[in-house]
Amino acid sequence: MNERAVFATKFGAIAATVGSSVGLGNIWRFPYEAGMHGGGAFLLCYMICVFLLGVPVLCAEYCMGRGTRSNVFGAYLKLAPKGKWHLSGYIGIFASFLIISFYSVVAGWTLEYTLSSLFGQLDFSDSVIGHGQFLDLTTGWRPLLWTVLFLLCNFFVLSAGVTKGIERMSNILMPLLFILLIAFCINSFFLPGFDEGVKFLFKPDFSKISSSVILAALGQAFFSMSLGLGCMMTYASYFSDKTRLGRTAFISSVLDSSVAVLAGIIIFPAVFSFGLSPQAGPTLVFEVLPYIFMQLPGGLIWSTLFFLLLFIASITSTVSMSEISISFFMDEKKMTRKKSTLLSSAIALGGGLVCALSFGPLKDFKVAGMTVFNLFDYVASNICLPIGGFICAVFVGWIADKKFFADQFTDNGIYRFPMLKPLRFALRYLCPLAIFLIFLNSLGLL
Repeated sequence: MNERAVFATKFGAIAATVGSSVGLGNIWRFPYEAGMHGGGAFLLCYMICVFLLGVPVLCAEYCMGRGTRSNVFGAYLKLAPKGKWHLSGYIGIFASFLIISFYSVVAGWTLEYTLSSLFGQLDFSDSVIGHGQFLDLTTGWRPLLWTVLFLLCNFFVLSAGVTKGIERMSNILMPLLFILLIAFCINSFFLPGFDEGVKFLFKPDFSKISSSVILAALGQAFFSMSLGLGCMMTYASYFSDKTRLGRTAFISSVLDSSVAVLAGIIIFPAVFSFGLSPQAGPTLVFEVLPYIFMQLPGGLIWSTLFFLLLFIASITSTVSMSEISISFFMDEKKMTRKKSTLLSSAIALGGGLVCALSFGPLKDFKVAGMTVFNLFDYVASNICLPIGGFICAVFVGWIADKKFFADQFTDNGIYRFPMLKPLRFALRYLCPLAIFLIFLNSLGLL
């Protein structure tokens, strides 16, 4: 029987969980969502959603993971062996494969952009040339190579195990990520559009707060924090008994939100400095920002560092998503870590290659009007994540034993945890309602 791994240090546990949350959702998705939804108005709604709704669901996943020392399937099975709740674990496993499939394609783009920028092969002298380069990257057969290379990097980290692979990677890459973010923020301070960019991000125009902005902020909070998949439940199963769950959840949420805010401080001053629109959408990172970097002194250096930043954020997230299925295979199917990692990586590779081709040779193959890439994104983000988060909140709030819940946050009564009742109230009422609204909005019913 496989012995359960445990993170060796408190820093490693926090670095790993923050690495799981911090990804393209913070540095790529957050800025364009904020740009399209009013800047400061969106940020205010986002921060409220993170701490009123995201943190309780995160605590619920931590509680189940550390309390059962199991994967997402096994955790439900141990806590409710006579019910069917454990079947929801399949949702998280299925969603993780979908997300890794399309996520690894975008991460492959960041890898190619990093190397191309490093060797001076990027040309963003004007927006037309930049757009052409992006099309060259995403179409044809080239994306296959970069998707495979990225997944190989992912495989090497995972095959080394929890302590020597995941924790060691997180201990190195997460401090590096924050150093790069701070360096870019310092650079933004000297840009002519710094004041305008910061004002756009931090000064909310309350007239722009609408139901669509609130729901977009809710969706971004859950996507950014990797909730609803079982990522955090799986990582929490590797926490030591001395890990304070409430404190770890709060610190992880603060650091995760900080990355999103720092990304905004980097991007919006640059956008305003060159008279560009903050509402550029998903192309903001791969077309608009490289053009801006090329206008700065040492543009290739800044460009290379930025795409390195994206690569780091990508791999820390995909490693955590891969661990969902690896942990399941090891716990429930009694497979070795090597075989579990190979099987998980093979499934992700198959999905990733199909998603990579959906921009080129398979672009005309569509299901419900969507390419494979968009279909995987839609099903995982709009259906699986809300359902998984809803089930987790309801289960911990209503089904799980109250004493089990309390013991996890007080270390069996050793410490006081004054937020226990508000946390349980949020899981019973606030979180299910909010997630249900996200789900309706994602289906276009709200």
